[in-house]
Amino acid sequence: MTARTLLLIRHGESTANVAAAAAEAANVDVIPVEARDADVTLSSLGELQAGALGARLRDVLPRDAVVYSSPYRRAVETAQLALGADVILRIDERLRDRELGILDRLTAVGVERRLPLEAERRRWTGKFYYRPPGGEAWTDVALRLRSFLRDVPGDPDGTVVVFAHDAVVSLFLYVMLRMTEAQLAEHLLTHPIANASITELRFDGRDWSLHTFADDAHLAAAGLPATEHPGEARADA
Repeated sequence: MTARTLLLIRHGESTANVAAAAAEAANVDVIPVEARDADVTLSSLGELQAGALGARLRDVLPRDAVVYSSPYRRAVETAQLALGADVILRIDERLRDRELGILDRLTAVGVERRLPLEAERRRWTGKFYYRPPGGEAWTDVALRLRSFLRDVPGDPDGTVVVFAHDAVVSLFLYVMLRMTEAQLAEHLLTHPIANASITELRFDGRDWSLHTFADDAHLAAAGLPATEHPGEARADA
C-alpha cells in the first residue's frame, strides 16, 4: 500500500452485539440473532454512533481519501451513515469479519456445553492458530489482509479509510506493526476496540506506526455511550 495514512474504523454497535451480550449475561448456549452474520444491522445506538463518527470524520478526512468497507451490512451502514449515502465505497470481501464456522451463534458457555472437544482443541491450539470447522483462524484473516494491502492503490501522500470489524482492526495492527503472536495476544487482552472508534496508522517512508488507537472521543462529545462488545468473546474467547 502506498498511502501515508490508514484509518481503521470499527462498525457501530450492532443488533448481534446486543444479543450476544444479553446471551452471555443469561448464561445461555445460543445467541438469538435474526440474520446471518453478513446481514446483521446496526442497533439504534449504533446508528447514532455512526452519525457522531461522521461529524468527527468531516473535520479530519481529506476530500480525496479512498474509502473501503467490509461487505457486511453493519460496516456498510456505518460508512454510509458517517459519510453520506452517496459515498463511493469500495467493497472488498477480504475485509469481512472472521468466520466462526461451527461456533457461529454460540456463546462461550455454549461451546463448552455443546462442543467440548472443540473447546479443548481451541485451548490446546491457542486463539491465533485455532481454526473451527467451517471457519477461519486468525492467521487466515491476516493472510487475506496481506493480500488486500498489496492491491490497494492510492496517492503516496494520501489517506485510505477502512470500515470493518474488531478482529480485522486488530489483525491490521498485527500485520502492519509486525507483531508476534505473543504481542497480539497481549494487545487483545489490554486494548479493546470500541464500536465506531478510529484507529490511525501512519507511514514515515519506511515503517508504519500507531498514531491513535480506538479513539471514540466523538461519542462522548455527542453525549453517546461508548460500547466495546468484544466480537469473539461470544464463542471464541
